[in-house]
Amino acid sequence: MASNSAHNLPHELGKMVTVLSIDGGGIRGIIPSTILAFLESKLQDLDGEEARIADYFDVIAGTSTGGLVATMLSAPGNNNRPLFAAKDITEFYLDNCPKIFPQNGTGYINSIKGLFGAIRGPKYNGKYLHRKVEELLSDTRIDQTLTDVVIPTFDIKLLKPIIFSASEARKDASMNALLSDICISTSAAPTYLPAHYFETKDSQGYTRSFNLIDGGVAANNPTLMAIAHMSKQITTHDQLLVISLGTGAAKCKEKYSAAEASKWGVFEWLRHSGSLPLIDTLCQASMDMVEIPVSSLFKAHNCERNYLRIQDHTLTGNASSVDIASEENLRNLVKIGEDLLKKKVPWSNSSVQTEMMKEEEIQETNGEALTRFAKILSDEHKLRKARLAGDH
Repeated sequence: MASNSAHNLPHELGKMVTVLSIDGGGIRGIIPSTILAFLESKLQDLDGEEARIADYFDVIAGTSTGGLVATMLSAPGNNNRPLFAAKDITEFYLDNCPKIFPQNGTGYINSIKGLFGAIRGPKYNGKYLHRKVEELLSDTRIDQTLTDVVIPTFDIKLLKPIIFSASEARKDASMNALLSDICISTSAAPTYLPAHYFETKDSQGYTRSFNLIDGGVAANNPTLMAIAHMSKQITTHDQLLVISLGTGAAKCKEKYSAAEASKWGVFEWLRHSGSLPLIDTLCQASMDMVEIPVSSLFKAHNCERNYLRIQDHTLTGNASSVDIASEENLRNLVKIGEDLLKKKVPWSNSSVQTEMMKEEEIQETNGEALTRFAKILSDEHKLRKARLAGDH
């Protein structure tokens, strides 16, 4: 059974540094939440029903909707245990997304409203999201999370990313913001939700101001950021274990062509056929520019089996949107997450490069890979507990 103090065990007591990363993607956060529920169930099979994701990872990184998931997994709730079990996060999305992104009318009507909304202000006012997050997190600050977290945002006044983390907040009081402010900020996607302003105090009592928007404009996939955050604790790369969860991406052929984009002006780049080409392009590019160096890093050090990236690149129609929160689409996203567990791990994650073995012998499904990772995480968790007990 997972210990209530497990998250306080220093990674120096174990053999590995463990990282969980969750992409941004609006309502598509349902996809990684479904996968996390599966992983947590496997950890519970090994260590008891009280086991929680936060007990096993040295850092949980999340951008935008991923930042909200990371917070739900790591914020303290009753008895100083995580606020949410992973299995409850999907239900949170199903219950609350229709209120965060209210659907008024048909897809065509929403598209027209979105076009004019992009001109005059954010598509959604964010009031329900703000109220819900503040209600859940109250006065909890980031230094209180049960394991370290990394949540990127972007300051539009300074034009630079602001990266919040629990470990940094313990050293710098001005970065010890309310978790509610951080979640609202990292989710403030341009044209969808309003930018967020708040203030903190440093150790001398001086005010620090933040003018923040969605961290996805800087790091929609925060995996590389999380690895860099833990780099001082890594002496060899085979010590590093990383699970990186995407929120799905549109099937390439379903998006834009040079022929049509060559005729676009400002408004078309901001809104075209119900989508946001400029935002879509920036977010997808930032994800790919993370995936390439991370996968290459693990390959170069012959430790590919320590890295698992789970992402669906085949989303079409409403499933590829970040805000079409109809019950039908939300339920479909749950199914996409469940189906993703049955798909093969991509070649970029495969550790065996020989062509002499059959594909079925060298590839595992995402679910099988998560089951394997759960055993590694459980063994690491038990090793730390045993060594800690031996020190006393």
